[in-house]
Amino acid sequence: MSTRVIILRHGQSSYNSQGRIQGRSDLSVLTDRGQEDAKTTGKAFQGLEFAAVYCSPLQRAKQTATTVLSCLEQQYPLQTDDRLLEIDLPVWETMLNQEVREKYADEYRAWKERPHELKMLLPQADGSQQEFFPVLSLYAQATTFWQGILPQHQGQTILIVAHNGINRALISSALGIPARLYHSIQQSNCGITVLNFSGGWGDKVQLESLNQTSHLGQKLPTFRPNNQGPRFLLVRHGETDWNRAGKFQGQIDVPLNDNGRNQAILAAEFLKTIQIDFGFTSPMLRPKETAEIIIKDRQGLTLGEDADLREIGHGLWEGKFEAEIETEYPGELERWQTHPESVQMPEGENLQDVWDRATGAWQQILAKVGNQTQTGIIVAHDATNKVLLCYLLGLGLADIWKIKQGNGAVTVIDYPEGIEGQPVIQALNITSHLAGGILDKTAAGAL
Repeated sequence: MSTRVIILRHGQSSYNSQGRIQGRSDLSVLTDRGQEDAKTTGKAFQGLEFAAVYCSPLQRAKQTATTVLSCLEQQYPLQTDDRLLEIDLPVWETMLNQEVREKYADEYRAWKERPHELKMLLPQADGSQQEFFPVLSLYAQATTFWQGILPQHQGQTILIVAHNGINRALISSALGIPARLYHSIQQSNCGITVLNFSGGWGDKVQLESLNQTSHLGQKLPTFRPNNQGPRFLLVRHGETDWNRAGKFQGQIDVPLNDNGRNQAILAAEFLKTIQIDFGFTSPMLRPKETAEIIIKDRQGLTLGEDADLREIGHGLWEGKFEAEIETEYPGELERWQTHPESVQMPEGENLQDVWDRATGAWQQILAKVGNQTQTGIIVAHDATNKVLLCYLLGLGLADIWKIKQGNGAVTVIDYPEGIEGQPVIQALNITSHLAGGILDKTAAGAL
């Protein structure tokens, strides 16, 4: 049984609203909006049971946690932990962002472009200066937290309430996202992330969802007006009968079932108020029908089809259940589940094949769209989407099981610095429009 960890960023603070660097300064408190969002989040957590609740000792996080817990039927003790303190930026704390950009231009550029190399010189009592690397230190802090906490909560659900920076480091260190990509995932105020650990530190982990904000009435994280590049809504196709049954479909053209069509309709309703300017899809029946349902009422919007977005070719495994595969190919299914990068599907593909064609398709789509602040959808498959997300997050072929993609789920990817810059995963695997709640209830299914 896995350990579920729900990670929450504090509500909007006074320093957030002023555009100030907070770091470990404890002068910032929740705004009225921050308090209201914390209450709303508490209501979204109703029905969940927590074995423990951990919180940063800084007051903006403690205020958020206390407000959330006050909305739950069951009362939980709040445990503060210094390992959940926000990133330490002692030279910049309390300064306006604009001041930092102007006064520390080179350091700020490093912070944005090479966060793992950001260095601060801290004065010592003897008059010397000591080098300090805030992001690398934060990753070490996050790792220490996981190593201490996970053994205490095997098979349980816990809640963590902390900050933007430490939450990113917790998520990234768990998944293996390198520190150089510290800014590649977003944590909005009162955004919810769900991680599932199969065991202790170093065992398998899955990112079930990232930075959900639907419970706040904000369907997708804010598309900032100063973005220089496009936004992509990466969608997995709706459910098929083979998904439900757990049968490998691969490149067999299995259509959506009734539930899958309903998931596509719900995704269309969810995205109804979102401007969609372009769309691409795998040409296979299940993603193409999903995409067509989503854009049905959007005048003048056409879908581009790209065969390189199709699902992995499972070869002779296609049309078979796991038990049949185990009988015919002993040990290969376990290897696929534990070391997927090492498996060559009989008369089919391997993950490197999928990686090469899917990432090539992604780059071609980027080139077609260019640096326009437009929003588009890309509808594809489980393995295809997972490979693309591993590529964008600096992960590898061995990491595809770390990423969850539910049927009909929406993932949000921005290029804030333009298509030549680092993409940011604003939210991942949003499924709230399908069954309600913050947990993914879609069928697990075979690929």
